[in-house]
Amino acid sequence: MRNFHITTVWGIPIRVNISLLVFLPVLAWIIGSGAQIAVYAGIVSALSGVSLDLTVLTAGQTPWLIGTAAAVGLFASVALHELGHAWAAMRYGLRVESITLWILGGLANLEAMPKEWNRELVIALAGPAVSILTGLACYAALFALPASAQVTLFVIGWLAVTNIFLAVFNMLPAFPMDGGRVLRALLARKRPYATATRIAARIGTGFAVLFAVIGVLSFSPLLLLLALFVYGAASSESRTVALAALLEGLTVDDVASPLDATIEADATVEDLVDRMFADRRTEFAVTRGGDVIGVVTVGDFRTLSKTEREADTVADLMDTDLPRFASETAAFDALVELDTARATAAFVDGPEGTRVVSREDFASAMEMRRLVGSPEPF
Repeated sequence: MRNFHITTVWGIPIRVNISLLVFLPVLAWIIGSGAQIAVYAGIVSALSGVSLDLTVLTAGQTPWLIGTAAAVGLFASVALHELGHAWAAMRYGLRVESITLWILGGLANLEAMPKEWNRELVIALAGPAVSILTGLACYAALFALPASAQVTLFVIGWLAVTNIFLAVFNMLPAFPMDGGRVLRALLARKRPYATATRIAARIGTGFAVLFAVIGVLSFSPLLLLLALFVYGAASSESRTVALAALLEGLTVDDVASPLDATIEADATVEDLVDRMFADRRTEFAVTRGGDVIGVVTVGDFRTLSKTEREADTVADLMDTDLPRFASETAAFDALVELDTARATAAFVDGPEGTRVVSREDFASAMEMRRLVGSPEPF
């Protein structure tokens, strides 16, 4: 979904997702409803020692004003929470690509998560720590405001309570929430990073199921959405870390197959079909004058008739718009870029010329690592 850039802090773009813009009026209405105001007015009165007058808070358009101010303040608090993560990450020299505010809160997009458990622990705790400090600052502000500022007292008091709740809720060990990342960091003290991630992800999916059950029983769409997010994100990160562990230490040159499955660009498609049957391969590097210029797969000619196969050449079908990597590129980085480009193969430029690396090559490399259990390149 589309994101809108609103400002930049410490060189970090702050973006708002369209889902938040759609949800903000709904959140403002929820907060400004009479029931919410009545509940929180009692809590804020207890915190500040000032009795809040419900007739003032619910008069005319005041509930809408309260709801809007509280909703905007909530997401400003979420932005501060994410800036806490960003500040801690920057202390360790990690680049923060952006912060995005969306319907379920915020996401600080780091270029890479540190695998050192103590660094991840600090980064994960920084967000809740900022939320607690924000809550305490709002609580202190209650005593500086006059009793006549009823609406301001309510909004500031509501933000004090909400920020503390935000910190506590985020510390649930529901990976990839902050508490889940804290759990992974602590598990990684005495376990491999991939193993710690897998355990934390399993606990996270358990919480996702719990959120879903509570969401259904309480008719809460937000909890159901949170359950889907936690389940999907936990599963995705677990897979990503597992892949990174299997490819650790390998370059794309280690993964790429030897340049033995080649076919000339001027060969007919029928010749290609014969080669595929003879060599039992579904993908070939296409060469011209000894240079690799493209890739052709069985999917490129599957819909052609026999007449077309005899008339068309491999050059007519080959894919030349592929990612290109230097031979020393880390295998995992290359796989991520391959996924991003939605490509089936890529060119690898090395001292001995250009080769082709395919998804099958990555799969074979990871399977070999898994079976052999050796961290060494092939």
